[in-house]
Amino acid sequence: MTAQNMSLLRGALMIDAAISGATGLLLAAGAGMLEELLALPQGLLRYAGLSLLPFAAIVGYVSTRESLSSASVRTVVALNAVWVVASVALLLSGRVSPNALGITFVLGQAMAVAALADVQYFGLRRTAAQA
Repeated sequence: MTAQNMSLLRGALMIDAAISGATGLLLAAGAGMLEELLALPQGLLRYAGLSLLPFAAIVGYVSTRESLSSASVRTVVALNAVWVVASVALLLSGRVSPNALGITFVLGQAMAVAALADVQYFGLRRTAAQA
């Protein structure tokens, strides 16, 4: 694994951990306020936030290991992909009725997660190709 490839992958993981942690705290602590702003259920927002906190901790841990485990990175990428699919499925399910800002929030965070997963996958493929 070259230093440049390792740096790209490690950086993407660290950014993922930081954003996931910040979003988790925002959703968990601000679920009541966000419910009114986004027209999404408070319980859903809080649950999503609380689920992001251990994820952020694990991704942060993975990103700080001297040697990045391919299996761990693949797992992070897969979990990010599941989050994206679940976000879109939530909107399509009809189980929630968010307002325009709520829809924008759900789709915006899904696109951000998809972009991070893409960079992580790209970084992993580059490191594997050079190994």
